[in-house]
Amino acid sequence: MYSVEWQKRGLPHIHILLWLEQRISAVNIDNVICAEIPDPQKDPILYKIIKTNMIHGPCGNLRKFPCMKGGCCSKKYPRILLKETQTGDDGYPKYRRRGPADGGFTVEIHGVTLDNRWVVLYNPVLSRTFAAHINIEYCNSVKSIKYICKYVNKGSDQASFGLENDNDEVKLYESGRYISSSEAVWRILAFPIHERFPAVFHLAVHLENGQRVYFNPNDFNNVTEKVNNPQKTTLLAFFDLCKTDNFAKTLLYVEVPSYYVWKSTKFERRKRGNNVDSWPGVKKDQALGRVYTVHPNNAECYYFPLLLHQVRGPTSFSDLKTIDGVVYPTYQSSCKSLGLLEDDKQWNATMEEAALTDSPFKLRDLFSILLIFCKVTDALSIWEKYKNSLSEDIKRQVQSECQDSVQIMNEVYNKCLISIEDTVLSLGGQCLEYYGLPQPVRREEVIQNRDYLREISYDTLLLAQVVSNNESLLNTEQYQIYNQVLDSIENGTGQVFFLDAPGGTGKTFLLKLLLARVRKNGGIALAVASSGIAATLLDGGKTAHSAFKLPLNLMRVETPLCNISKQSNMAQVLKETKLISSMG
Repeated sequence: MYSVEWQKRGLPHIHILLWLEQRISAVNIDNVICAEIPDPQKDPILYKIIKTNMIHGPCGNLRKFPCMKGGCCSKKYPRILLKETQTGDDGYPKYRRRGPADGGFTVEIHGVTLDNRWVVLYNPVLSRTFAAHINIEYCNSVKSIKYICKYVNKGSDQASFGLENDNDEVKLYESGRYISSSEAVWRILAFPIHERFPAVFHLAVHLENGQRVYFNPNDFNNVTEKVNNPQKTTLLAFFDLCKTDNFAKTLLYVEVPSYYVWKSTKFERRKRGNNVDSWPGVKKDQALGRVYTVHPNNAECYYFPLLLHQVRGPTSFSDLKTIDGVVYPTYQSSCKSLGLLEDDKQWNATMEEAALTDSPFKLRDLFSILLIFCKVTDALSIWEKYKNSLSEDIKRQVQSECQDSVQIMNEVYNKCLISIEDTVLSLGGQCLEYYGLPQPVRREEVIQNRDYLREISYDTLLLAQVVSNNESLLNTEQYQIYNQVLDSIENGTGQVFFLDAPGGTGKTFLLKLLLARVRKNGGIALAVASSGIAATLLDGGKTAHSAFKLPLNLMRVETPLCNISKQSNMAQVLKETKLISSMG
């Protein structure tokens, strides 16, 4: 990928991103990227080019430079001296920069002698060829986000400017881009500004009968027809192709765009490209196929594309589950049979160690955490192995209520699963069946919502006494606000009230009384604050970020949303909340 940009002074420059098929070792990096001053005796031409174009600064105490921010160089110069190139942990290697004592050379700029710590990374061939500033960097990790995503996609520099309106004295701020004469000529002559090679074709991935259906909300007459007969996706077309095309049976899903083009909801052989040996009429182009990414929390849909990258020429969804003639019940089990998943040896060792020292209650919490966050591949086998340790305390309780040994153990395991599911639901929002465990039978038990139970577990008698003792202490203005808030709660009007008064005038006293009034009647009242210190002033207080799962940095998130799912425990609490009290 590459994109052409123009500096404010009008000069063009280009950002180029090359994706390598394989990573290069630290030894081979030195053959491509250099961070050292050339030998002035052996290569005086390159020495002069590097001195003129590829030396940073000098900045800091040596000279004032625009890169200085907060007393430090924002470009992290001077760098450290190293005898050998090392692969860095932050997405960038640490390049070889030898000191003068180890054979490195120096250069004098503005009367200051500089060593290899000030050299900007360059390629000797490119620098010698173009005699210009050409910075080259090796990104050995996706952490190098600015090189992978930012530079090649951000476009030209953007500026905000103000316009004075003399009539009403209002400043209107507009967003625009500055175009120099050089860029204007480039665009008029229709020279390319951005290009990608090779072409990348996105391939759909979904479970059986799980493809998306698109319809116009203004035309509901055809909704039923589109649901019953959805448009064919690239995945379904791939299955159909493998049924009739012998060459397609030798391909993986991601390899199809190299040999076929997508036309009218089906794949057709390419007419351009290089001929494929032993397959007359088949041509290969340089297009790449990319399957859409699936989050691991999507369970079966996550394991499904793993099989698409391993099984050649499948003709149906069930065909992907068939490994060596055996039809597996799930895509996860199929992946496991192919050795695509890590085993649960470390999680077995974790449970085995915890079973020796921890109580059954803590062991159930640990097992719940493993289910939600550790992607256990065979949770059922771990449950079968440690179910007696997980339910030891429940067994003693049930034995006093029942005499039949078989009935005892069935009831013990069922109650143990209920306890685990309550924890899993509160943390992850999914039932045990989602993780491949037996679904417990709930009779009189209801799903325990810990967040909900915490909000309704206040001592109502104590709160009633607090309300009775403090209502008479309200002054006239406080009492007026107190009644207005209670009227809004009782009538369900959902009003918002803002209290603004100097410190020490009773704002916190009024908020605490409102919380007690709602809670004494069994209602839910949330107490939140902008800081942890302020939250401690309210009973049951939390920070707003904790209570509503807000992003930690709202200024850096384009569309900040509360991370609360509709099925979560906190969502149920919010649905029944009568009052939210917030302190600044």
